[in-house]
Amino acid sequence: MGIKVLKFGGSSVADAIQLQKVKNIVDADPERRYVVVSAPGKRFSDDSKITDLLYLCKTHIENHFTPDHVFQVISDRYRMMELNLGVKVGIDKDLEEIRANLKPGVTADYIASRGEYLCGKLAAAFFGFDFVDPAGLICFDERGRHMPEETYKRLSEELKKHEKAVIPGFYGSDVNGNIRTFSRGGSDVTGSLVAKAVNADIYENWTDVSGFLMADPRIVPEAKPIKNITYKELRELSYMGASVLHEDAVFPAREANIPINIRNTNEPDHPGTIISDTPGEKTNIITGVAGRKDFAVISIYKNLMNSEIGFVKRLLAILESYEISFEHLPTGIDTVCLIISNSYLEGKLQDMLEDIERRLKPDSVEVYQDMALIATVGAGMNRRLGVSARLFGALCEAGVNVRMIDQGSSEMNIIIGVQNDNFETAIRAIYDAFVTE
Repeated sequence: MGIKVLKFGGSSVADAIQLQKVKNIVDADPERRYVVVSAPGKRFSDDSKITDLLYLCKTHIENHFTPDHVFQVISDRYRMMELNLGVKVGIDKDLEEIRANLKPGVTADYIASRGEYLCGKLAAAFFGFDFVDPAGLICFDERGRHMPEETYKRLSEELKKHEKAVIPGFYGSDVNGNIRTFSRGGSDVTGSLVAKAVNADIYENWTDVSGFLMADPRIVPEAKPIKNITYKELRELSYMGASVLHEDAVFPAREANIPINIRNTNEPDHPGTIISDTPGEKTNIITGVAGRKDFAVISIYKNLMNSEIGFVKRLLAILESYEISFEHLPTGIDTVCLIISNSYLEGKLQDMLEDIERRLKPDSVEVYQDMALIATVGAGMNRRLGVSARLFGALCEAGVNVRMIDQGSSEMNIIIGVQNDNFETAIRAIYDAFVTE
């Protein structure tokens, strides 16, 4: 019998009704033996995520306010879940212990992790699975950096003792026994680590969407689902924000050659999207199109730049001194352009420009704001004639002026820069040009 590892996101475990759906999914396949759960998410649009409420408790403590009211809301939700699920896990005792720890000096990691911890105990009892606390198994060093090799060793040894188990996501502990967490969305990472540790046949990541779509449905409502996508294609699209998966979750599964299946808890019969190293059969040239707004282009011109040794190195040293990361670096004979997210430039742009003027002495520096980047991604694009012609022809017909062009060395993506107000039109035009009925 094979092994399947499942991870369920916050919307999938928001209440007892959703947990019943999860149990039905788990019970439907005996190979689904290890389940990773997030903290309960929103039950309706105006609801709060448990993790957000826990962080709010921390904020109250830091500002010398009592967290009692907020913690009561959290407690009521877990007590109601225990009642509606018909299980007894001693939730009151756990809540009392957590409440006693809500005092000055308590870490945000500890507080936030309790959402997954309590949900994991409820889910394990409801499914009839063992409960496995990841503290002491998912390992971090003193500085909060994940220690993968020690994690795989400990997880593998522990999970061999359990035929079926529920493991809370998002957290582990450091060498001193302190609770440590991944960044938000880190339950995806836990699921991938567990999958590698037990040498799973597949890692099923269950959320509230039926896999990836070829474009943002808010821009292209009829966007087709992506049945198969390679890890490299996923990385390119995720970079542009088209991800329903924590990006660090890809690497443990990929290292172990474990496919990831993105599924929808509310549509369990939908096959979702398979992520693997093997390209699936495609009916379209591209795999998807995605983009992000709000970039700035800093264009630097200097006569005979190409003969000035170390010019780009000194330019990048200036960026480093301001802790600014760049996205792309298109160059010409006498020009170099920096594509930078506006979020990095807040409060730093003018000082950085003055440093560029002083240290590099360019002939001119121009800044273009309100730029958007759009990536057209497909593993087979480099073997197809006329891809660029079709892309730019579609943009021309749509009246979109392309301000920047960059093709990655992988030859599986073409990135263009357009004005923010042309963003949606450009994505729509590219999708229509490549996606067949």
